[in-house]
Amino acid sequence: MTEEYRVESDTIGPVKIPKEALWGPQTERSRNNFPSGELMPLAIVRAFLHLKKAAAESNVEVGDEPKEKGEAIEDAIDHLLSLDDDQLRKDFPLHVLQTGSGTQSNMNVNEVVANLANKLHPGLNILPNDDVNRGQSSNDTYPTVMNIVAIEALDKLEPAIQHLIDELVIKEKKYWKTVKVGRTHLQDATPLTFGQELSGYISALKHDLSYIKELKPTLYELAIGGTAVGTGLNAAPGMTEKIAGKLSEVYGHDFKVDTNKFWGLAHHSGLDVVHGALKTLAADMFKIAQDIRLLASGPRAGYGELNIPANEPGSSIMPGKVNPTQAEAVTMAAAKVFGNDTTITFAASQGNFEMNVFKTVMIASFLDSCDILTGTITGFADKMIHGLTVNEERMDDLLDNSLMTVTALSPHIGYHDAAKIAQKADKEGTTLREAALASGKVTPEQYDEWMDYMKMTNVDKDKPEESK
Repeated sequence: MTEEYRVESDTIGPVKIPKEALWGPQTERSRNNFPSGELMPLAIVRAFLHLKKAAAESNVEVGDEPKEKGEAIEDAIDHLLSLDDDQLRKDFPLHVLQTGSGTQSNMNVNEVVANLANKLHPGLNILPNDDVNRGQSSNDTYPTVMNIVAIEALDKLEPAIQHLIDELVIKEKKYWKTVKVGRTHLQDATPLTFGQELSGYISALKHDLSYIKELKPTLYELAIGGTAVGTGLNAAPGMTEKIAGKLSEVYGHDFKVDTNKFWGLAHHSGLDVVHGALKTLAADMFKIAQDIRLLASGPRAGYGELNIPANEPGSSIMPGKVNPTQAEAVTMAAAKVFGNDTTITFAASQGNFEMNVFKTVMIASFLDSCDILTGTITGFADKMIHGLTVNEERMDDLLDNSLMTVTALSPHIGYHDAAKIAQKADKEGTTLREAALASGKVTPEQYDEWMDYMKMTNVDKDKPEESK
């Protein structure tokens, strides 16, 4: 057994570490002390590596780190960044549910980079704390990485939202003048076109996308440079500005460090408010998916106005059944996002004095929301909306049997008499036309003129491409 382990020491004492592992004692302690929950997302590990590389380069440039050490650190990081996810995971085994500051994940990166740098460049004696972590603290590096990975995740989500909008616009134009029954309070209402109905979904998603884009820049403010409590102790002058410039080049975003560091360490308002926009998106997606699956319910015993693609068998016992599975995935994702929002809101309120100590669960929840929204929105667009068609015959039948088209008569005969006609038709099981003519308030010619479904929708006042 002694051949399988090596022994290293930290400030607490000696630790047995797997012989081939690149990590050191602090990582090993965390690995044993916190074995529960999901693993630290590799996006966070990669962002840490980019941050450590930028820090090493910057420290060399401002004269705070020997050039040979800085270059060795950069070399080790370049090697790690070249690995695929499976290879990278081998040396980054920690879990999200660890210390809430993310200290152990910061040290995991420091230890792995230092040990690899020493292997690649023997004799330099590169140390995790003194060299790789120079001018930094877990308290400012982890929140910096949080913002970076949040932006990366949003960069993937935004095209997915736009893709769904594009698919809906195609259907909006196709069905712009396909008239159907409107519904409010789950009861029949006046007519609209399916294209108009879709335009509401499109507008909701356009607004959601704009909210995300408008709020996203708050995440460009980085905590790096605050070090332990926000004062910047041990950070060399000019280092953090250089780090921001280098990270901006890597990620293509304009990162800034001229921000209040006490806020950056103790509060995560940016993540909280941006996730609020994700929650809003999830709420809108729930509504859209719910509408589509209800309108497609049936095919014989439901609304039956829409035909959805058959992506997989819907039942293990009922042959030929087709279920709205993409809509179900979207609504389940929305439920998860609502839960994540509660976690993030609570987490943002926590910690005492100079540091929030719920950082790791906060960013893991944020990334989870982005990931499941990106995936389910893309699937919804490609596997449901793209193949969606309307059952025009069913729409026509429901429209012809609707009583609420009587609303078109009220300007001519008054609300009270129009209501009597609708109530009579409903009570006697007749058509609205029969009840209207029997009332003596409307002639056949007037009924035909006033009861123009397309005219009721006002659809000619707008064009589908102009929906907002």
